[in-house]
Amino acid sequence: MSAWLPAAPCTPQDCGTHDGPRAGAAAAGVRLVTGIAVVLAGVLLTPLVALLGATVRDRLTRRWARTVLRAFGLRVRVTGEPEPRRGPGVLVVANHISWLDIPLLAAVLPGRMLAKSEIRRWPVLGALAARGGTLFVERERLRALPGTVRSLSAALSAGSRVVVFPEAVTWCGREQGRFTTAVFQAALDAGTAVRPVHLAFRAPDGRLSGAPAFVGDDTLPASLWRVAAAGGLTAEITVLPLIPAGRHTDRRALARAAEKTVARTAVARTAAQTPAARTAAQTTVASDSAKRPASSVHQCVNVIPADASSARTPS
Repeated sequence: MSAWLPAAPCTPQDCGTHDGPRAGAAAAGVRLVTGIAVVLAGVLLTPLVALLGATVRDRLTRRWARTVLRAFGLRVRVTGEPEPRRGPGVLVVANHISWLDIPLLAAVLPGRMLAKSEIRRWPVLGALAARGGTLFVERERLRALPGTVRSLSAALSAGSRVVVFPEAVTWCGREQGRFTTAVFQAALDAGTAVRPVHLAFRAPDGRLSGAPAFVGDDTLPASLWRVAAAGGLTAEITVLPLIPAGRHTDRRALARAAEKTVARTAVARTAAQTPAARTAAQTTVASDSAKRPASSVHQCVNVIPADASSARTPS
């Protein structure tokens, strides 16, 4: 991978922890098989669903996404502003934690995803993703970036909801990375609004859970099993106020505004935890601080090269 691509310091060993209840091996196995079956059913039905009208397609996508999350044992909690089912194009930007982010966003804000170009070359899945309207970016080719921005801008101008993870790499959810700026140029060029979204995964006591985090050298089978074995997970999506078109005329200012909105929400949601959860979280932070030198995994950015499990896009 190119050295200039974003990277996160998160690793499954440090971050992929879940202190809540756990499912037994049999129950986790049933969740895993059921979840994979629902995902595959959605993949196989994608060509047929693509032929339907936009309203019906969105409704079926939402139902499928919620079924995927339930199959893996997650509850969904939605807070914030309601999103119109149809309207002008909008760029949806969210923090990035896991492969679960995709069905979680699709359950509330289905749209055209931006994905790495390698997925297009995957057998079967690549063709289906392209047919489903996925937009692709060649992460390591700077010369290809203007073309990606033009494609995003065209989709937004045509009235599509486009979903992007501007951190360009997965984090564990306890911290977040900087938002890269290129995708925000597409919103400026198309004259469309930006919809920030905050994602989180919580244990039953309200504390953030690292079980869903897909970071560092994590493998997909290990991540799938960790999610299936975790008990009482809640997938939380907070739909934040629109940043209207024209409020910012510079992509860097627009990116920073969206980033700060998402970051403030993370702080506010943590402050709203129960007193017991806040005390436990503070104890955990204090313990971690005592055990680690100044360069702990959540005190600096871009200190560890990210692996293939972290989906990266250029700034």
